Amino acid sequence: MYFLTKELYFPPVEEASFEGILALGGDLSIERLLLAYNNGIFPWFNDDEPILWWAPAERMVVNPQDYKVSKSLRNIINRNLFEVTINKAFESVIVNCQQIERKGQDGTWITDDIIKSYTELHRLGKAMSLEVWQNNELVGGLYGVDLGHVFCGESMFSKVPNASKVAFVKLIEYLKVNNYRLLDCQVHNDHLEKLAAFEISRESFMMILKSK
Repeated sequence: MYFLTKELYFPPVEEASFEGILALGGDLSIERLLLAYNNGIFPWFNDDEPILWWAPAERMVVNPQDYKVSKSLRNIINRNLFEVTINKAFESVIVNCQQIERKGQDGTWITDDIIKSYTELHRLGKAMSLEVWQNNELVGGLYGVDLGHVFCGESMFSKVPNASKVAFVKLIEYLKVNNYRLLDCQVHNDHLEKLAAFEISRESFMMILKSK
């Protein structure tokens, strides 16, 4: 495993461990984060751990051009229960992602330093949020890093049923219209699988990432 110094450098993603950890240490500077995401690497760690940088062998993704909304979810969207906006409340979205209680999860990887760095990425046009509103109240949303042709989803939250699912579908629609190649969901979880995400190899992911 590679230990990062102040130098802006990451080893090749092929050197990641079996678990997918590529390096540890370094910082969450804007320059390092952009270098990481543009090379298929992302940070993921607990508050009491050093920064861990990941490049897993299998990548959970969605192809926006092939995505089909389920009938049940389409019916929910057509009921117009929610209003969805883009980049209207980025910091509120990431703070809610940090603070929302999640079943089976103790604590959060979204530290205050993460909030500070990704909010700055947003200010620079490199991170995007979708907000879901109901009766003028923020009830769901998601955020991620925007590379222009690949969107790297980071986290989502929902305070009422289906709010995050609606945000997810609206994100896919945005990515499709704007000709994005891929939505990167990073690692497998059952919720993403139910939303039609699937795994591809790290090699396939890197080919798409580098084909700007």
